[in-house]
Amino acid sequence: MLRPRIIPCLLVQGGGLVKTVQFASPKYVGDPINAVRIFNEKEVDELMVLDIDATAKGREPDYRLIADLAAECRMPLSYGGGVTSAEQIQRIVGLGVEKVALSASAVADPGLIEQAAARVGRQSIVAVLDVRPSSDGRYEVFTHNGSRRTGQAPADLARRLEALGAGEIVVNSIGRDGAMSGYDLTLARQVREAISVPMTVLGGAGKLDDIGALIREFGIVGAAAGSLFVFKGVYRAVLINYPPRSTKDELVADALRRR
Repeated sequence: MLRPRIIPCLLVQGGGLVKTVQFASPKYVGDPINAVRIFNEKEVDELMVLDIDATAKGREPDYRLIADLAAECRMPLSYGGGVTSAEQIQRIVGLGVEKVALSASAVADPGLIEQAAARVGRQSIVAVLDVRPSSDGRYEVFTHNGSRRTGQAPADLARRLEALGAGEIVVNSIGRDGAMSGYDLTLARQVREAISVPMTVLGGAGKLDDIGALIREFGIVGAAAGSLFVFKGVYRAVLINYPPRSTKDELVADALRRR
């Protein structure tokens, strides 16, 4: 039975775990392998790991790190960063990763989605759309850590990538990254109305109530967050955390009941 998923999103840079604000000023917060071990103990629904340097610097995925993460991880794992070919995707899935996330490469070559889905199945292909409002207020997809405009509307691009074989769409609000001010529900609604595959929303969660609001709005959805699960308190002390199962189940049940 499908149910909402609450997903920690870990950003890695140079092999270390970092956290950004609006895709800038990465702050080192620890060792990603240690974070995975803690999340194992906390029985998280799923884990997303994004290498924020690979695409920007034009390098291949760090297969050693991916293999170490997959070997340690006891929950479904999604990896993204530096992936540009179907062969790389097949290799990453072969290391034990359930989903491979594509962003800039899917925008530059949408056919990659089709090729990859044919090799590993569409359930393993995730398209990540990094989005911010443009000067006229319309939403636009950006790539390369938010530095390159594409001129494409997220709903239109999501619809096209789904048709090519993407099994999930991740909508990431650049402006809300690290802000902990709540999800951009308007953006999420535009994409949700355009697609039928699972959707995950990232960027802005600062408290569990934000996740509850997302689930109340969309029902079966992925609620991803970074800062919420690596920081604690007003001073943002580094603390890997995740709600206990009883709290999570109550949050989800209440949100679905109030839809």
